[in-house]
Amino acid sequence: MAEAAQREITYVGAIAEGARTILNEQEGAFIAGEDVAGAGGVFGSYRGLLDEFGSDRIVDTPISEEGIVGLGVGAAATGLRPIIDIMFMDFMGECMDEIANQMAKMRYMFGGSAKLPITVVTMSGAGMNMAAQHSQSLEVWLCHLPGLKVVTPATPYDAKGMLIAAARDDNPVFVVMNKLSLRNQGPVPEEAYEVPIGAAEVVRAGDDLTFVSYSRMVSEAVKAAEALSADGIEAEVIDLKSLQPMDTDTVIESVQKTHRAVVVHEAVRFAGLGGEIAAQIQELAFDDLDAPVARVGAPFSPVPFSSVLEQTYLPNADKIAAEARQLLGM
Repeated sequence: MAEAAQREITYVGAIAEGARTILNEQEGAFIAGEDVAGAGGVFGSYRGLLDEFGSDRIVDTPISEEGIVGLGVGAAATGLRPIIDIMFMDFMGECMDEIANQMAKMRYMFGGSAKLPITVVTMSGAGMNMAAQHSQSLEVWLCHLPGLKVVTPATPYDAKGMLIAAARDDNPVFVVMNKLSLRNQGPVPEEAYEVPIGAAEVVRAGDDLTFVSYSRMVSEAVKAAEALSADGIEAEVIDLKSLQPMDTDTVIESVQKTHRAVVVHEAVRFAGLGGEIAAQIQELAFDDLDAPVARVGAPFSPVPFSSVLEQTYLPNADKIAAEARQLLGM
């Protein structure tokens, strides 16, 4: 990270750099999806790549998520290394058969003889007033499917490094980006690098409780930790980065030190990934806990269109800090 200190780019710019790195590195790599070529992607994630690599490698597809994922699975199974773009995570329902019954199972069903080096890039999250069908966080769907890897970059550095790591992997990897993070800036090296899949990071040290989070909620957890610090409470913040496989060891080591945990995600709280994380903590570190594992997530409701209601709906630093204070009996 020291070399990155002189250069900062946006989260969306880091996505483009990661994709460019892979296209230059892998002859069999190509990008396919709705509006990825002429428009550079609905969020500008691939802007400039069409002029650089041409229409054979930056491919605009029809409006058919089922067809896009089918194209990716077939291409990967026959020796190419596709990066396919599903512009909104909400549209995964359109292609879930290809994901759950083909992509996730193909290597297993062929006894490991078939590689499936496919990378799926998609956008999740609310906060942009895009309403119920374009604002969901559905990562738990993917994490439930054996055979898939799922990563959630929280920073521009991770967006580039995790996209590169995903595209170099011989397994299907979902890179779940966050819409509200696209304009965020951060240090990113110009050269190629990987952020390892399956490794969490302690982004803030503390001794009094542990916040476990991922994606945009990591920054909200850090804000909450800073607010608690003014009251003399030092919270440790863990960015999971990779949801499947998950680095449980880092989480457990932290909880064994702090003795309390709050799991935070933007997705609906009920049956969210936080329940699985809480269960693992209580199975592996029960004797170290001084309080039940707390969870912060969105209410069990579709994402509102009204901007006022949407902001009320979303988890944030204030809600995280309030949950922590309740856990501590304050």
